Amino acid sequence: MSAKCEVSLSSRPRRYAAEVARDPATVRATQALRYHVFAEEMGARLHSRIEGLDYDEIDDYCDHLLVRDTQTGKVVACTRLLSDIQAARLGRFYSEGEFHLDEVLALPGRFLEIGRTCVDPSHRGSVVLGTLWNGLAEYAYNGGFKYLMGCASIPPGPSGFAVDAVYRQIEPHQFGPEKLSVWPKIPVPVRKRCIQDESGIPPLLQAYLRLGCRVLGDPFWDEDFNVMDVFILLDLSRMQARYEKRFIASKQEGSHGALPVVA
Repeated sequence: MSAKCEVSLSSRPRRYAAEVARDPATVRATQALRYHVFAEEMGARLHSRIEGLDYDEIDDYCDHLLVRDTQTGKVVACTRLLSDIQAARLGRFYSEGEFHLDEVLALPGRFLEIGRTCVDPSHRGSVVLGTLWNGLAEYAYNGGFKYLMGCASIPPGPSGFAVDAVYRQIEPHQFGPEKLSVWPKIPVPVRKRCIQDESGIPPLLQAYLRLGCRVLGDPFWDEDFNVMDVFILLDLSRMQARYEKRFIASKQEGSHGALPVVA
């Protein structure tokens, strides 16, 4: 792999623990989990050169954050993290393939992009996802990042993509400022839209919103994954100072807890 781990994570014994993949075998374990969730469970068309793995060229530039079941050693959740430095080497962020982001990327400060987030079906719940978020927060804190960004996917309902219905369920304060113009390169086609849908906001998008992420612009239609993607942005300075102080104190005391994440 061409990317190197930029930030280290601390750890202590617990049922689930977050870590950054440090060898090819561990990276492949995250790609196998992604394949299971995206291709086998969701039916996505993946353009991977490696059978049974969800792999693309962006993987080689990312750090791969994962949650491991410490009782079995199994990787049960993962996401990939692309820093602004690595994106410059690659030539782009993943999100730039879906959205026009000139105004967002003109903001001052470091950017960290999150993507391909998934959780093993047998381990889905707040504990595993919370462990992943805590690892993400510590990674972002240690790396001095200002913004977290990425794409959150919304699957279609029985009648299609209920764009308006989903957006109505998002609270007004959960949308980003209008001054940051973001628009999709491929909007959701009219033929794929429906008026009503009772499925609600998907759990992963709901989790992003609870972190404090904001939705910007209209969704992008990802035909390969058969989902609509919304662009999300989090100003990491929104994390309350007391949580940062708790993290610093735990380091000084020799405790190896991860930085808690809050909206």
